[in-house]
Amino acid sequence: MDKPLSPDELGRRLTEVYDLVGPLYRRAQRSVEQGLAADDGLSLGVRAVLTLLHRNGPMTVPQMGRAQAISRQFVQRMVNDAAAQGLVESIPNPAHRRSSLIRPTPEGSAAIAAVLEREHLFLREVGGDLTDTDVTTCLRVLGELLTALDHIDLS
Repeated sequence: MDKPLSPDELGRRLTEVYDLVGPLYRRAQRSVEQGLAADDGLSLGVRAVLTLLHRNGPMTVPQMGRAQAISRQFVQRMVNDAAAQGLVESIPNPAHRRSSLIRPTPEGSAAIAAVLEREHLFLREVGGDLTDTDVTTCLRVLGELLTALDHIDLS
């Protein structure tokens, strides 16, 4: 059974994770942008909004900003873009009169379902003989890193 790393060793090993996460994020972002531009005409930001709504149901703009660790103002611009394309709509929020819920339209739901299916087909070819335990551990490590940065102001 593995034992927890000392703080110094943990810091060194997690630096290796950060060193991979940056290039991975940038390459994945370019790949998604290229796929979106070629097939759907969605921007990366609109895709992010649609994905959140697809996975979580209707949300407010501030909720989406917190979930994605980006400013509410940026999310609002992406929601406005998505609304202009007929992909999302505002509905009353029973919990808060001044902060509407955003939900996908049928067109928005169809668009994000197609994008996610295409990404699934790509990601299923990753390989590397990865196990469920490998992926669970990866998610746990990345989740801990994200939690450690919760104090960062996003505005």
